[in-house]
Amino acid sequence: MSIKQNILAINDQLPEHVKLVAVSKTKPVELLKEAYSVGVRVFGENKVQELCYKQELLPKDIQWHMIGHLQSNKVKYIAPFISLIHSVDSPKLLKIINNEAQKNRRVIDVLIQVHIAKEETKFGLTIENVEKLFNSNILEELQHIRVVGLMGMATNTNSETDVKDEFILLRRYFDSFQETFFKEKGYFNTLSMGMSSDYPLAIDCGSTMVRIGSTLFGKRNI
Repeated sequence: MSIKQNILAINDQLPEHVKLVAVSKTKPVELLKEAYSVGVRVFGENKVQELCYKQELLPKDIQWHMIGHLQSNKVKYIAPFISLIHSVDSPKLLKIINNEAQKNRRVIDVLIQVHIAKEETKFGLTIENVEKLFNSNILEELQHIRVVGLMGMATNTNSETDVKDEFILLRRYFDSFQETFFKEKGYFNTLSMGMSSDYPLAIDCGSTMVRIGSTLFGKRNI
């Protein structure tokens, strides 16, 4: 199928409350333009240099999401335009994003990345450390960031049961944090979980944002 057909097929599957992030990492600008032509306006990249390059060349109504591990010394390059950072995995990174957002006179939306997978190689805070962060007064001090939800990546496994358990766990904590720490803040409403291999399951478990790449664009170029 073509990219257009892929996008239309996925859009037909997604419930209204679930937002599609087209994961365009390693893909040429021409393919992004093709996706744009059929209505895609949210693209996710995992490398700052590639993200900045594509942002320069493509229409300015695109929302750019940083979905990969973000090094603190590279925040300044995306701070002027980034719509959402999925991969915040430390209080230190939060503070740096806040400082760069302040320099650009804007508020940057972020997700806290939670480590739910069995692989040690995946990034993210433990649930205990997320609770510690929300219990502290750090977020009140950082006026130029807005924590709008959580992001998680399930274990890379063929066991649907394991993946489902991890998604359900993250959803449970999302609901708990929403009720405990963000009750009066309607902006805490994003649960980013689910990729090409597991997004239908993630949606069943409560995801509100899915990050889909290979199902849209074909297998990734290494």
